[in-house]
Amino acid sequence: MNPFPHTRGICFGSMASSAKRRAVGKGENPADSEDNSSDEGLENDGDSLENDSGSEEEINEEVIVDFEAHTITHNDYNGVKKLMQQLFLKARVNTSELTDLLIQQNHIGSVIRQAEVPEDSDDDEDPADEVFGFISMLNLTERKGVQCVEEVKDLILGQCEKSCPHSVTDDLEKVLNDTTKPVGLLLSERFINVPPQIALPLHKQLQEELAESQSSNKPSGKCHYCLMISKTYKDPSKTVAARGAPPKDELTFVNAEEEFFYEQATMKFHYSVQEETDSVLSGRWSFDDVPMKPQRTVMLIPADRMSAVMDKLKEYLTV
Repeated sequence: MNPFPHTRGICFGSMASSAKRRAVGKGENPADSEDNSSDEGLENDGDSLENDSGSEEEINEEVIVDFEAHTITHNDYNGVKKLMQQLFLKARVNTSELTDLLIQQNHIGSVIRQAEVPEDSDDDEDPADEVFGFISMLNLTERKGVQCVEEVKDLILGQCEKSCPHSVTDDLEKVLNDTTKPVGLLLSERFINVPPQIALPLHKQLQEELAESQSSNKPSGKCHYCLMISKTYKDPSKTVAARGAPPKDELTFVNAEEEFFYEQATMKFHYSVQEETDSVLSGRWSFDDVPMKPQRTVMLIPADRMSAVMDKLKEYLTV
C-alpha cells in the first residue's frame, strides 16, 4: 500500500531539464522561461514571457529536477485549469467545470510536481503545489449532458465540419453519440520545458488506472475510443508530399510523443488557432524567423490500438 495517499508512487528520477526551479530568477516559473518564449508562447494565452530584467546567466542555467506524480486534488485546481486553457485557448469550453470533473474523478489521472522544492524559494504560493503537467481521461459518453462535455463535442464537430467532408463529420457525430461504445477524452498537458520522457510513466499509470476502474465499475473505466486534441503547428517552409499528391506543410507536435497516437488514429483532422493566440506572440516564433501556423489536431484512436501506442512510447521514451 502506498503510505502517501496523495502520491501515485511514481518518481521520474533526475532529469536534466530547462524547467527552472523557482529560486532561479526571482519570481520565475516554468511558463515564464525563455524556452517557452520560442515554443509555447503560442499556447500560453496570457502567460507572461521571461522578464527582460532577468540576467542571461539566469536564463541559460540548467537545473536537474526530480518530478513526482500525485493524485489530482483541489489544491491542483489553478494549475490544471491553466494548462487546460493552454489547450483550448479562446474556444467556448468551460475549463473551470472541466477541471472540476477531473478533480472529482481523482481515481484516474495524475499531476506532475517537483519532488523536492528549495527551502529558499521566494514565491508567495507554495512551490510544492506547482503543477508542471497533468494527465487524465474523461469519459464523454458517461458525462453526456454536462455543459463542458457538450461544449467539447460541439467544438470538435464544428471544426470537423469546417475542415472535412460532410461524411467524415457524420461519422464522427455517430461515434460521439453511440452510447454502446464510450469515447474517452485523453487530456495530457505539461509545460514545454518538461522533458517528453515523463510521458511514458504517466501513460502507463493511466492505463493501469483505467483497467482497475473498469474491473471495479468505477466511472471512466471502459472506453471504446480515445479522443485527443493535440497542440501542433505547421512549418510552411518544410513540405512533404506522397507520390501523386500535392505537397503538405510538415506537421510538428508540441508534445512529441503524441505523434505515436496520430499514427494509430482512424480519424484525424486539423484546425487553425492562429487567430486565438496572443497577437504579440503569434506571428513569427522560430529561431529562423519563419512564420509558423499554430493549430490543433483532433485524433480518434480505437482502444484496441492503444497497446501499439504504448509499445512505441516504451521504445522511444525509455530512460
